[in-house]
Amino acid sequence: MHWFRTRQWMKEFGQVYEQQYAVALFNSVRFEIEGGGGTQSQLLHRKDPLAGRTIFSGSLFQYLEENRKWRNRFVFVPNDYTINLYESKAAHDRGLHPKVTINCAGYKALTSMEEYMELINKSLPGVKAKVGSNPFIKCETGFPLILWHPYARHHYFCVMTEKEQKKWHAVLQDCVRDSNNGLPENCTVKTPAFTDAVRLHRQARGQYGTWDMMCGTPPQILANLVMESLHPDIRNMIVPRLKGKMQQRQKNWMLISDAVYKQVLFQTTGQYEALVEACEAQRGPLDARLRTDMDQLITSKEHVSSKLRGIMLPKAEQILRTNIQPYINSILEALMDPTSRGFAEVRDVFFREMVEISKNSLNGGGKEKMGENMERLSMLAFHPVKMQSCYEKVEELNLEGLQQRFDVSSPSVFISRAQILMREQMDNAVYTFEQLLNQSLEAQGDSDMCKITQRCQDRVLKKYDYDSSSVRKKFFREALLQIIIPYMLQQLAPSCSPELPRFKELIFEDFSRFLLIENMFEEVVLQSVSKDIMMAVKEAAVQRRHNLYRDSIILTNSDPNLHLLGENPQVDWATKFGGDEPEGPVSSADEGRVFGRRRKQVVSMIQPDGVPLPYESCLEVPGVELIPEEDAEMFLRVKYAFPLLLLILHSPEPSPPVF
Repeated sequence: MHWFRTRQWMKEFGQVYEQQYAVALFNSVRFEIEGGGGTQSQLLHRKDPLAGRTIFSGSLFQYLEENRKWRNRFVFVPNDYTINLYESKAAHDRGLHPKVTINCAGYKALTSMEEYMELINKSLPGVKAKVGSNPFIKCETGFPLILWHPYARHHYFCVMTEKEQKKWHAVLQDCVRDSNNGLPENCTVKTPAFTDAVRLHRQARGQYGTWDMMCGTPPQILANLVMESLHPDIRNMIVPRLKGKMQQRQKNWMLISDAVYKQVLFQTTGQYEALVEACEAQRGPLDARLRTDMDQLITSKEHVSSKLRGIMLPKAEQILRTNIQPYINSILEALMDPTSRGFAEVRDVFFREMVEISKNSLNGGGKEKMGENMERLSMLAFHPVKMQSCYEKVEELNLEGLQQRFDVSSPSVFISRAQILMREQMDNAVYTFEQLLNQSLEAQGDSDMCKITQRCQDRVLKKYDYDSSSVRKKFFREALLQIIIPYMLQQLAPSCSPELPRFKELIFEDFSRFLLIENMFEEVVLQSVSKDIMMAVKEAAVQRRHNLYRDSIILTNSDPNLHLLGENPQVDWATKFGGDEPEGPVSSADEGRVFGRRRKQVVSMIQPDGVPLPYESCLEVPGVELIPEEDAEMFLRVKYAFPLLLLILHSPEPSPPVF
């Protein structure tokens, strides 16, 4: 069933994607020809900040479902934010393959069994644990760490102290955050074509609101889309046939869900790659044709858009006046307060690091100490523990009262986006400071290090304030559009959708591949609300408490030669100041096969106070009692139930349901 459903779904999606690919190519070529404005960034941006780095390594305990025991594992997180679990650090150092590799896209990092069991109960209606009943996993340390996914396998860990738990939780959240951000923004054709195709495909099924599972790479997102409709049907088919105790039924259902998800992901990966390859093969001829006919295409589009505006704009403006304008300021205020606090915390964290560096200079810490401090500073944006206070500020974002009206499933979409922007701004500030400091030291020497550092710091903070304001205003505008536009389209669909086909007659057949009525209709809706959104953000900039620059304040040529520094290679502070390279786990060009060099590590290994680390022998958790085994009959039933249950997915029904 799932194989057929996935193939059918991908066939429908492929048709939409091919259409949106041509539209995205048209928009990309037009932007390239006409050029585009936008606020110029004051801070420098480094292209590959994590080159030659690893994120984290350390040891924790993993729950093994096959024997229901806890084992010590060495965890290594490379710069792609996948989680690799090894039997021991020695196994990693020898270049052995990891026992488990986890891509965290779509996961949630949890720190309590209560929260986990609540999600489990929601995912399987009708099979709920009674109040006070024991979960099927027992965490004796009291400090669990759980990676939960609505469809894929869950992963269970635990640590010995609360301090250790907080650090690991920050690391896991960073892995989830980065893995969710899987669509490259520099792909000006494939990324917008994909996102528009997903959005239009969901809208065709009546799903207009925001979607929490737009997480990971395109194949992962497509697998989530397939499972969104397939999962409830399989659950209704399988759950009545599950046998055994409540905990065992929950466990078996999760195993079945993971097996189906893996097969769906395998299909979407292969079919999406074939789809993209087919579209890319046509890109050359389409690009040449666009450049030849661009003037006629633009003229034709403007003509059709003017006709659309004449019919659709009055309806859109009516909905805007009655259902949206009264709520714009409320939505904006809910977005602005936590986001602005988060960006302010980024500035404070950066400033505190600068103070530490200045203290080192005043106290005569020496060049080697300065090199160590600068090496740590260079990776500040990617240090999950130090950045946690910034991320926590924006996690207070709450759209309660507005979510149901505008069909916003949760604010997590906006929280994640704001956190990614905060990390980017922190790294931009750090990188700009590094380049300015290096330039000043080469020109003036290091005789007055403290004074030079202070001057560079002041310049960077001014630039950060301006860029932070620009980034936040753009984020607020995009978030408002992301909330309002789907709502307006849903309200307009009953009256406007039947009228759209007649406008296709106004488009020449040769241009119909690049000019789609559905896209132009959405542009008309966007134009109807853009003025109100721009005005609301502009008025908010006047309020001092948000620390936003007004649009009339534009910094131009404040540092005319600064952009040239962005072409310089990244500064190796350890070499420059004669310090030793910070130790990190032994690595290789293939993450563990070629040896002889060490990668610099962003976060040091966690070593809890008073606890020897690591437990390299892969022993069980000290003091943890084994979970009581079921009787032999139950054990055999569980052991062989899963393969049989999977067969249910393929077994014919007397009266097969129609999907």
